[in-house]
Amino acid sequence: MNLSQHLPALIVVVPLFFAFVMPLLARWRKQWCVPVTLGAIIFSFVAAVKMAFQVMNTGPFSYYMGDWPPPWGIELGIDYLAAFAALTITGVGLLIIWYGSKDLLHELKAEVIGWYYTLYLLLIASMVGIVITNDIFNMFVFLEICAIAACGIISIKESRDCIEAAFKYLVLSVLGSGAFLLAVAMLYMVTGHLNFTFMAEALPEAMALYPNNLLVALALLIVGLGVKAALFPLHVWLPDAHSSAPSPSSAVLSALVIKVYAVAMIRLLYLVFPRELLGMAPVMEIILWMSSLAIIIGSMFAIVQDDIKKMLAYSSIAQIGYVFLGVGLMSESALVGGILHIFNHALMKSMLFLAAGAFIYGTGVRKLSELKGIGHTMPIPAIAFCIGAFSMVGIPITSGFISKWYLALGSLDVGRPFFMGVILISSLLNGFYYLPIVVNAFFGEPEKAVAKPKPLPKQMLVPLTILSFGVIFFGVFPSLILGIVYRAAQLLLGL
Repeated sequence: MNLSQHLPALIVVVPLFFAFVMPLLARWRKQWCVPVTLGAIIFSFVAAVKMAFQVMNTGPFSYYMGDWPPPWGIELGIDYLAAFAALTITGVGLLIIWYGSKDLLHELKAEVIGWYYTLYLLLIASMVGIVITNDIFNMFVFLEICAIAACGIISIKESRDCIEAAFKYLVLSVLGSGAFLLAVAMLYMVTGHLNFTFMAEALPEAMALYPNNLLVALALLIVGLGVKAALFPLHVWLPDAHSSAPSPSSAVLSALVIKVYAVAMIRLLYLVFPRELLGMAPVMEIILWMSSLAIIIGSMFAIVQDDIKKMLAYSSIAQIGYVFLGVGLMSESALVGGILHIFNHALMKSMLFLAAGAFIYGTGVRKLSELKGIGHTMPIPAIAFCIGAFSMVGIPITSGFISKWYLALGSLDVGRPFFMGVILISSLLNGFYYLPIVVNAFFGEPEKAVAKPKPLPKQMLVPLTILSFGVIFFGVFPSLILGIVYRAAQLLLGL
């Protein structure tokens, strides 16, 4: 048996299998939990790298589960977007849990740490499943696993704030799932298919017969995935969930989980629904205005926060707006910017949340006003935070600048300079709340807890250093990732 030809299945199955084994290890072989979790995610990362190379060399390919071809069996479709998203999820997810292997000992009770690794492996497997499946019902199943695992990694801390945030997330997520499932049922009703490719072929004919059903299905899909992706004004669950959860949970939720639903929406809008249907209702126009409001209002809410993790949470609402702005503009440059921002924001925001977690680990301080002088006493996390802040603002030589540049070009390509103005204003607002933190960190005098922090273990410092390097590296050499992003955008636009 050639292992490499089964990689699309194994990239999901391996972390799923070890998620089920983890509770047994937590009970009888506690010391094995961390190496087994890291090993499973490393396997998925290597598989994602191999699939990305295969896609770039030979083009998109499919894998049939159990050798049942569609429309009877489930198809996994590895195209440019799927390979790029799988690479982002497994790479950033690996760094977050490596950091978490020490931070969680400080944040969680000893008896629940094994369960945390179970939930984390389920989360990684389900996210990869969402981005590589070519079957809409299979996508729904992975969405559900992802939602439950995400609620679990918030509520596991057992504080009142965490349980309240997880409950709010669960209620809204269930509404989103319900809307998505209704859309799946309506699409199945009019096409008789669940496979994306077959569905896309049947939809033009169905559109002539059942236009209203399709418009309702489209609306349900956008609302269902919009709630899960925290697209403004469907974002109300996000600030509490991201700010109260353990730091590794905050990082993975903000950097990866909300982006996966954006990838799902991109695939459905561009690969399944016919262009004529998107023209019948102002779908892309609605997405454009929702994303513009997200970018501006998310940034304005972030400015007034004093809790470091709450500020980063509101900043995530603005950042997911950039991804959807690229989707709504429908030009090649804008779509490249939107897809690239999925990767760039995953690097920047995971680094910022992990740096904030390091500050809380070392000093116990969460308030921005009390973190003066932290750059003198905790230099590595403070420098990482600064690099992330500069990238968020869009300073050249950071990766954040590249995605904003492509989005701005895309808005000019379609003759909508207003949206370029939105990007510029949001960069200014980002500067308002990130730059004072940077100045206070290095030019303020350390007080109280900040003056004598606990030393950080290497397992927390190394992932921060790698992420900092990544933000600069992909800002200076963006072409290394742009190749696959360009091909993804061209395939989606049918160029």
